Amino acid sequence: KTDQGTFILTLYEKRVDPADLPFFLNLMEHLAGQGIAAPTPIKGRDGNALRRLGGRPAALFTFLDGMWPRRINPDHCAALGEGVARLHLAAADFAMSRPNARSLASWRPLLDAVAGRADEVKAGLARELTTELEDLEAAWPTDLPLGVIHADLFPDNVFFLGPRLSGFIDFYFACTDFLAYDLAVCLNAWCFESQRTFNVTKARRMLTGYRRVRAITDGELAALPMLARGSAIRFLLTRLYDWLNTPPDAMVTRKDPLEFLEKLRFHRTVKGPGDYGLD
Repeated sequence: KTDQGTFILTLYEKRVDPADLPFFLNLMEHLAGQGIAAPTPIKGRDGNALRRLGGRPAALFTFLDGMWPRRINPDHCAALGEGVARLHLAAADFAMSRPNARSLASWRPLLDAVAGRADEVKAGLARELTTELEDLEAAWPTDLPLGVIHADLFPDNVFFLGPRLSGFIDFYFACTDFLAYDLAVCLNAWCFESQRTFNVTKARRMLTGYRRVRAITDGELAALPMLARGSAIRFLLTRLYDWLNTPPDAMVTRKDPLEFLEKLRFHRTVKGPGDYGLD
């Protein structure tokens, strides 16, 4: 907090490749310029936002008001859908691109790294993940609309003021990929209850909110179950890797990878858009 406002200072850890930082910072600046509530990098008198502090890359950002929702309701999901669609449209003319480092090509090496110990977490898990990944590699779509996506839209990265979506944060997985992949991530992150059951009302409100701003193509709808399975295995594998490799004394809370196994199994049963609440 300063006499000129409140700001966020970010020191970048090793998980962020310094070579990617110009993409992330320029994207946030672009989105803010297009009316999307995102942290805006603060530039110095030399015109640069990226600095070094304490031996690490660092940047200063504007502060966004709001809090992420602890109890998600369908109204949150509707606002999320509209907000994601606006984000996609606002990023359509962003000049930079970045491959998705956590997409299909990364899942096989991740599985290879954990397969030998996966059954320590759940019996038969290694075989189930191997079969699933073979299915995804054989059927992953190739011709869907592309654009810049957030790729990590979990509730703690979306701020609300009451019922109003007030901002998106944490763009450090943002990349160029299928626009519908963002929706797949949101289905997994927002539309399951604590008992890991799917809430079709939340899914319908989110997807309907998105379609009010940007039309979803027939190809995107048809591919959504496969994209949701891909999103589920992506987070399952990274959580599983962390679960097996985080030292017991680390100051990190491990996240349960099996949460996403249940979600993955649900999406395997989806027969069409109706299972996500759409006609």
